Amino acid sequence: MDADEIEEGRSRWQARYDAARKRDADFTTLSGDPVEPVYGPPPGSAVPGFERIGWPGEYPFTRGLHPTGYRGRAWTIRQFAGFGNAEQTNERYKMILEAGGGGLSVAFDMPTLMGRDSDDPKSLGEVGHCGVAIDSAADMEVLFRDIPLGDVTTSMTISGPAVPVFCMYLVAAERQGVDPAVLNGTLQTDIFKEYIAQKEWLFQPEPHLRLIGDLMEHCARDIPAYKPLSVSGYHIREAGSTAAQELAYTLADGFGYVELGLSRGLDVDRFAPGLSFFFDAHLDFFEEIAKFRAARRIWARWMRDVYGARTDKAQWLRFHTQTAGVSLTAQQPYNNVVRTAVEALAAVLGGTNSLHTNALDETLALPSEQAAEIALRTQQVLMEETGVGNVADPLGGSWYVEALTDRIEADAEKIFEQIRERGRRAVPDGNHPIGPMTSGILRGIEDGWFTGEIAEAAFRYQRALEKDEKRVVGVNCHHGSVTGDLEILRVSHEVEREQVRALADRRAGRDETAVREGLDAMLAAARDGRNMIEPMLEAVRAEATLGEICGVLREEWGVYTEPPGF
Repeated sequence: MDADEIEEGRSRWQARYDAARKRDADFTTLSGDPVEPVYGPPPGSAVPGFERIGWPGEYPFTRGLHPTGYRGRAWTIRQFAGFGNAEQTNERYKMILEAGGGGLSVAFDMPTLMGRDSDDPKSLGEVGHCGVAIDSAADMEVLFRDIPLGDVTTSMTISGPAVPVFCMYLVAAERQGVDPAVLNGTLQTDIFKEYIAQKEWLFQPEPHLRLIGDLMEHCARDIPAYKPLSVSGYHIREAGSTAAQELAYTLADGFGYVELGLSRGLDVDRFAPGLSFFFDAHLDFFEEIAKFRAARRIWARWMRDVYGARTDKAQWLRFHTQTAGVSLTAQQPYNNVVRTAVEALAAVLGGTNSLHTNALDETLALPSEQAAEIALRTQQVLMEETGVGNVADPLGGSWYVEALTDRIEADAEKIFEQIRERGRRAVPDGNHPIGPMTSGILRGIEDGWFTGEIAEAAFRYQRALEKDEKRVVGVNCHHGSVTGDLEILRVSHEVEREQVRALADRRAGRDETAVREGLDAMLAAARDGRNMIEPMLEAVRAEATLGEICGVLREEWGVYTEPPGF
């Protein structure tokens, strides 16, 4: 790019920055020296390829979605929490909000994640242990008691039974007197990553996609601010993938959901802003920053050039970040505070829109209240004391960071082509029922390609650890420690007994005819191709349980069994 083009871009950015709202904050160094909101090439400089870097708030958004960076709005501190029953988790949420958290993120227990009630025989011993138990809309009411859902953004990390759980959230909002149309937040819903990495599915892929399409239609029509899909790379990375694999598989999944929306006749410029992303922030500091910058650039280009998105908002990649759980160690657990801080800083320098910081004791148990507070304070120190939010994309233009960004982008493009080639082999005539990327993803799930690639990457890393080529403090080097045992949170088994008793009381007090009618109407919609959200809402209003709703659909659609791999 020549010098005149760079100066034109700088002038466009300046005009947009001047017109934008800024936070009332001190944008100076600790010594009191003012800093510019963004830095670029010296005036009069020509920089080949600068169009790939650009200016914040301008296509291809490598440097961020907004011309102001965090000067306009800081990232949302969104701490992930859930344990025991809804009442216990409600108390933790109030603590997070009172301590300065800006949004909530719900962790569900394993029975809920698998669409089973707390009294299901397969739930025995798991209720409330890795998250909060939610059996019906009544639990969701308690979960958000005294927390006005119209005033707080809420993220829910659940995919297989995401749609019925979301219906419970809508009913809880109704019971608070909140118009669901004003709700704002994010539902994970990403079923592709379940088959690829996390393995928490209910049905075959096609019925899951049917439900996701219904949800996209419903939210686009009735809940415009809510994001019904958070495409998740976090679990892909936690399963052992490389940074490039995390990025490529996640964006490919996102393209698959774009193709799903288009196949439903939805306008890409209207539904694409309802897609968000969820990434892992791992320990290789500069690689992670480059990954986030490359993700924005790739998504914008594909949305514009492949899927025809015309508006900036439809080309924006909005993402939440969580620090890497797999980087934490049970040995010398206080080291995890340092790891989390480094990972959180990488996420912020990469331009994350919201952030969760893991607690130091998460390798041992769910976070204690003290550990959760330290994790929250980690973000607040970054936000309030370090000055990292004063400048948009402060590492932009670094030879190292730009080279890493280009490399990760190139690696991701090679993986996209591998996925699309699998789709071409699966559908040789090119008549893809949803789209070519979707066909490739489904084929890669069916033949185990994704899981095989991730397993190979995880194996290479494990071998490097065993050979001391990669070092982890307290694990394969620097073993000595004076740290004593931690006091960790333990969920009493009485929680399960109480939850089962409450569920029995709820069933005894509800209108069984209304429940049956709601479930029958939902099943009829499943069979005749109508959108299933409204009849599912009616079943939820009658206090149909999560296990009953998912059980009806399991009987209708069957369950998915992963093909064996060797």
